[in-house]
Amino acid sequence: MVDFRRWITALAVLALFAGLAGAQGTGGQTQFTCSTNVTATPQLRAEGYTENTGDITITCTGGPAFAAGSAIPLVNVTIFLNTQVTSRLLASNNASEALLIIDEPGSTIIPATGAGTLWGPGAPQTICPTPLSGCSEVVESVASLGVAGSPGIAVGAPIEVATNPGVPGANGYNVFQGIVSGNSVTWFGVPVLPPATTGVTRTFRFTNIRANATALSGGSAAGATPVIASIAVSNTAALPITNATPTVGFVQQGLTTSASGATALQQCTSQTKYLVNLLSFSENFGTAFKTRVVPTGSAAYAGQGSGGGQNIPGTVYNSESNFIQTSVTGNGNVAGLADWGTRLKATFNNIPAGMRLFVSVANVSNSSGALVGVTAPSPVGGTSTSTYAELVTSETAAENAGAGGFPLAATYSSSVGFAIAELAVTAGSATATWEVVNTNPNSNETLQFGVYVTYTANVAQNSPPAGSGTVNLSFAPSPPTYTASASAVASSSLGVPRFIQDPNAAKTILTVSVCRTILLYPFVTNQAGFDTGLAIANTSTDPFGTGAQAGSCQLNWYSGPSSPAATSSGNIASGTVYTTLASTTVPNFQGYMIAICQFQYAHGFAFVSDLGAQRLAMGYLALVIPDPNSTGGRNPDPLSKAPSGSGENIAH
Repeated sequence: MVDFRRWITALAVLALFAGLAGAQGTGGQTQFTCSTNVTATPQLRAEGYTENTGDITITCTGGPAFAAGSAIPLVNVTIFLNTQVTSRLLASNNASEALLIIDEPGSTIIPATGAGTLWGPGAPQTICPTPLSGCSEVVESVASLGVAGSPGIAVGAPIEVATNPGVPGANGYNVFQGIVSGNSVTWFGVPVLPPATTGVTRTFRFTNIRANATALSGGSAAGATPVIASIAVSNTAALPITNATPTVGFVQQGLTTSASGATALQQCTSQTKYLVNLLSFSENFGTAFKTRVVPTGSAAYAGQGSGGGQNIPGTVYNSESNFIQTSVTGNGNVAGLADWGTRLKATFNNIPAGMRLFVSVANVSNSSGALVGVTAPSPVGGTSTSTYAELVTSETAAENAGAGGFPLAATYSSSVGFAIAELAVTAGSATATWEVVNTNPNSNETLQFGVYVTYTANVAQNSPPAGSGTVNLSFAPSPPTYTASASAVASSSLGVPRFIQDPNAAKTILTVSVCRTILLYPFVTNQAGFDTGLAIANTSTDPFGTGAQAGSCQLNWYSGPSSPAATSSGNIASGTVYTTLASTTVPNFQGYMIAICQFQYAHGFAFVSDLGAQRLAMGYLALVIPDPNSTGGRNPDPLSKAPSGSGENIAH
């Protein structure tokens, strides 16, 4: 890194002297002024490591005329940001996708005729092949470049243009690659030819500058954090600029997520493609969701292609890609072209063993409490602005106009009503990633996806085990696919865009509880010479093949305001009976007791008698009441409303 900085500095000094030596002009001297501007200042997602900032333009007028054939002054231009520059690196020398474009070549701002193809919008985009040193150019005066109908420019006006040395009439280089280092990007050896002719302007456009917005996170809709650029020029006489610190973006949170309340599941009740949660991703401003490129037609996945037409300087593209220059390539990448559109990720953890996990392939809507599939635009991924996202094979699946990552293998489910796909669960974790393929930049959108589970109850094998499944929701890709430290700086290998992990606590989407038996002993006493014997039988061992279970019972005593503390039976093995006396467990007690047993098929018996059972004795069976965990409360009519398989209904 030290050597890299040394030779960068040396090149800067050389270019500075070259610029000073070539700055001697001829002809009349007019004031040479250059002003900066950011035509569109975008909102940047605080979660993003590679957010596209707004283009900076330096527009120049006036200045001296130069003699034909003279060398054009060269300058180095460095743009510093108040955060790291993360434009993609296309070469080992840190040459990047960040481009400087002179005089808007390839655009249609001014129609070109005749020799107009040498200058301005009519010229082809010609790439300087040596970004570490820049490209030398010479002056050629072309009297026929005046374009009829162009305001302020007379036909035949002597407009000066840059051409390649030794090749009269050859197009000058008008596209330069920036060299990224930390929070800056530098363009070396940029020729600056003053317009000289009245009514002519010279424009320097800086585009494809990506920024690490996560370092400036904390902004909200009420107050976003600005991304500030500082422009430094090696020779201010050759390129005098005003307003050298433009704002190129405003950072605020781009995404709000939520998961519906956790669904309570019972270990003893099998489920098949059972809806347990609805995941929601909401953008906080209209351009937080973007397709890979701006779709230019209604063909399927037009927004996931390579963006061949996204190459006009000055155009605002509401996509993850920016200005695409297909002649500037490296490491298998193209300048300005993102790898994918906005992706949304659900990272599941602690999914109980034995449980299968499914998600909806596309976004769904919640209609009167029931999920329905959102009607897909026709075709998917065309120019429709109907909000739509599809599941992809992984968060870094490559795109190939829809043939790469779309969609994950899925099947239509008649029980669900639309297509769902099973996720691979490894050690309790799984990931689902959806990509936005249709979006409306003029509205804040919300995408929702259903989560379903399937499992076969096997209580004897403790399957699925009791526990809580969680999810984290975020943009994608994000660490741990990429490390945070690598994501925060310019890279030649990591994908674009990339984002932070969900910084919020995991959201609980489901809970699995063991199936319990709740026993009610309506009268227990050991007062006035009486005592009560209590028995709890674990009858999960039987001749019917029921799986043996074991667990303890919590005995809850109620006798008014001063009820005794709960006590425990300790573990009751299957096929055994726990017994105790009220006088031993809760001396001088009279009231009722509710036993919560952590196994199915518990049955209770109580025997009340005087001491020694000499004069009076009676016994009764404890009432088996529904488990409020599965019924949602203590049901007033348990015989008809207790769920099948959750225990035994109230009975004597």
